[in-house]
Amino acid sequence: MKNNWSNSEAQKYIKKYKKLGHSKDMALRVYTTRLLGRNSELVLHGGGNTSVKTSIKDIDGKNYDVLCVKGSGWDMAEIEPAGLPAVKLNPLLALKNKKYLSDEDMVAYQKRNLINIKSPNPSVETFLHAFLPFKFVDHTHSDAIMDITNRSNGKELCKKIFGPKVSIVPYVMPGFGLAQKINEVYKNNPNIDCLILLNHGIFTFDDDAKKSYDLMIKYVSIAEKTIKKLKRKKIKQIKNYNFRFKPHEIAPILRGLLSENKDQKFILNYRSNKNLNYFINGKDVKRYSSIGTATPDHVIRVKPFPLVISPKENSSIEDFKKLAEKSFKDYRIKYVRYFNTNKKKVKGKKTMLDTSPRVILVQNIGLFSVGDSLKASKIAGDLTETNARVISSVEETTKYKFIPEKDLFDVEYWSLEQAKIKKAKKNLQGNVVVITGGFGAIGTATYKLFKSYGAEIVLLDYDAKKVIEMQSKISDLCLHCDVRNKNSVKAAFKKINEIYGGIDILISNAGTAIGGSIAEVDDKILRESFEDNFFSHQNCASETIKIMKKQNIQGCLLFNISKQSVNPGKNFGPYGLPKTALLSLCKQYALDYGSLGIRSNGVNADRIRSGLLNDGMIKSRAKAREVSTDEYMRGNLLLNEVKAEDVAKAFFHLAVSKKTTGAVLTVDGGNIAASLR
Repeated sequence: MKNNWSNSEAQKYIKKYKKLGHSKDMALRVYTTRLLGRNSELVLHGGGNTSVKTSIKDIDGKNYDVLCVKGSGWDMAEIEPAGLPAVKLNPLLALKNKKYLSDEDMVAYQKRNLINIKSPNPSVETFLHAFLPFKFVDHTHSDAIMDITNRSNGKELCKKIFGPKVSIVPYVMPGFGLAQKINEVYKNNPNIDCLILLNHGIFTFDDDAKKSYDLMIKYVSIAEKTIKKLKRKKIKQIKNYNFRFKPHEIAPILRGLLSENKDQKFILNYRSNKNLNYFINGKDVKRYSSIGTATPDHVIRVKPFPLVISPKENSSIEDFKKLAEKSFKDYRIKYVRYFNTNKKKVKGKKTMLDTSPRVILVQNIGLFSVGDSLKASKIAGDLTETNARVISSVEETTKYKFIPEKDLFDVEYWSLEQAKIKKAKKNLQGNVVVITGGFGAIGTATYKLFKSYGAEIVLLDYDAKKVIEMQSKISDLCLHCDVRNKNSVKAAFKKINEIYGGIDILISNAGTAIGGSIAEVDDKILRESFEDNFFSHQNCASETIKIMKKQNIQGCLLFNISKQSVNPGKNFGPYGLPKTALLSLCKQYALDYGSLGIRSNGVNADRIRSGLLNDGMIKSRAKAREVSTDEYMRGNLLLNEVKAEDVAKAFFHLAVSKKTTGAVLTVDGGNIAASLR
């Protein structure tokens, strides 16, 4: 493994953090923590932890010896001093000889001794870091170390390759008990500079930041070299079959089956690559993928075993659906059995989590990872890739072996680990919302509002340059899509299925404002307006319905119609006529698909400043109505201009109104002529 330490870079960190009021110790701790955290073969997504022992002046003016240790929720790759909360060291050391401390008391004690009580919770391995008498302590879940330890002869192999300065520690669940064990190990062998925790990870330590980091790279490199020398035999693969379906076509089926009830929504992210497929397409994948994860804390993200689906050659999509339904049923039965068996073996009452898999392996197709957000889904996918690498490597040389199922269960249902990912869910968490005309005033306002309620947002827009610009500014999916073109719509929705697994809410918002006297307007212009303002909505809605029917977890279509649909404006027929047809389209979808729980509603807005209704258009419409531009914009019963944010709120109201369909909500400040019966 490459050693990425740089003296010049280290000095930059020291100078940077000195200006911010931090010590050299803290600067170097941040630097080496990031070096470790940015190596995916050492640490992934919040895993691992580091610490430094130093001194800090508290508000009382006194200096205290402290342990600055990685805090809960922080990722080592992007750590800042705030992510290394300072805990008073002497109170921690005072418990060295204590025989037992519950997890809850441990956390409370650590929090009580924080210098800043607003800091994040210190790591569950805080006592372990405290009991090791070194300034710098580093801990990772190195792939290579897991490769060495997660095999039947793991302990013997470790003793053979690592030498006398490394202690090999049998698996103990993280927490105070593990800290006690490490304290005992160190007392028996005070000359060590490394701990290999079987089936868990590696610790290195020194009074110098660079030396502690160097030791991590040294011992991981020894493991890597050993693995390369082992005699290998490739994992036997299944035959490479072809099917009559593609990943994007089955993703909505799988996504729907994940929901145990209609309100429970998951994000399903697809990926496929050479290494993953090698793991997935192994003949014995159901055995080796169910033994356990590469390191115990992965289990809270990916569950103890994946769902493996093996379609037959030349299967149709209907064949796959039947197989998937049976596979999900069997998986849920298996998970309930796993829970009932192991809950009797651990202390305390346990409440079963949902029984949906977090990893779905479809042979000859790829991996579908699952989470309640796109981020969580991708994390599950990343961890699965790590598990696949480690397990495949071990299986090529021997049989994969991990901790007993009861110990894995202990971690999955460990309250301290669950707290890392168990947060209050927002109204629309797990919902996928697609917004057409995504970069206009209404699209932008709607995006911000739905995003604030936890939805995963996909923005579609026909302006390719704007799409590229927005892709660099926001993390949400921005796709170029000409909604008038069926093929363009199909391509965009294919991508959405692969990334999110499906769609829950379509906000069909795109359109153009075209004026002209109806008897004089050119047929070409009128037809173009129908393409922009009617058929574009039909293209997106019909494609969405196909996906929603596969999901079978209800859904909602929302159309940006216009007050023009019921109250035409003079010389505005080319725009108003397709909008009238769109109003009927909205109701037709409600009528045809209501029995599936798919709702269809619309918003009739008027006079919203946007790319559609720009300054030039406002002047033109004001002139047509023989009023000033200000009077035109405030020309409603409330005498108040209506804004894009008001339309967004109407969309949100209709999205969450579960028993409302075929409805049109007017957002125009009041106009009796445009009001609906």
